[in-house]
Amino acid sequence: MSDELGRVRQLWHLLEPVHAVLYYAPEAFEEAAALGYAVDERWPSYFAWRAAPLGDAGADLVAETFYSFSPRMVGVHVPAVWSVASPDAVLAARGRAVDRAYRKLLGEAVAAPGTAEAAALLRRVVEAADTADRPLAAANAALPVPGEPHLAVWHAATVLREHRGDGHLAALAHAELDPVEALVSFAAIGAARPEVFGSRGWGDEKWRAALERLEKRGLVAGDGTATEAGRALRAEVERRTDEAAAGPWRVLVPEERERLAELLGPLWVAAIGSGLLPSENTLGIGKV
Repeated sequence: MSDELGRVRQLWHLLEPVHAVLYYAPEAFEEAAALGYAVDERWPSYFAWRAAPLGDAGADLVAETFYSFSPRMVGVHVPAVWSVASPDAVLAARGRAVDRAYRKLLGEAVAAPGTAEAAALLRRVVEAADTADRPLAAANAALPVPGEPHLAVWHAATVLREHRGDGHLAALAHAELDPVEALVSFAAIGAARPEVFGSRGWGDEKWRAALERLEKRGLVAGDGTATEAGRALRAEVERRTDEAAAGPWRVLVPEERERLAELLGPLWVAAIGSGLLPSENTLGIGKV
């Protein structure tokens, strides 16, 4: 991996927890409950928070853009989430949730000069991002940029993680990995245990069928672990993903990218140190 792509991946590792706090913070569940969503599990609010920038999207669009979730699982929540609250109401509540969660996590650091500096650097990166054929990135990028630095950091983190995610789907398509095969092949290289990927709703039957398809392609062994060819294919997927994500980061000179990584460090520590995020995740953070 080149130094540039290594830095791109490192910045993703730093930004992903900053974004993902929304899906686990108590303040987010409180805001979701106030809208009328069930909060005994995280999925009703997850689908609402993440899909709201797309408008009142139907199940097909959400399944296509989220990709790794089974269409059956998506259909349980979408479009039902919009009968509880409109996308605009969800977006307003999402902003309140992030504001409250960040203030609790960061304390006075929400107004620290470093937070504002990080927000300014990230805004340049977001403005340089080409969101053509990247529906989730484009939908989030079209939203107003918050004025407060900690909210602007979260907004940028969200645009950039969706930009990377949209590019990742293109890399999976190039590798001819359908949604469930993408998860099985990722589990096969040790990104997370298969049980963790069970949260995507495919079920044992579809998981086994995907495993058999990948075994016929010589990508996994009978015990579910990746073959050499399977590891090579996943490495190629990650390389293509990094390359697709690298474009907007080139607006910053290397020293600015180094400075941004330094500025994001405390936010990353706060997010990880909160204990809110799962130690094992479906994105393979810390594993790839």
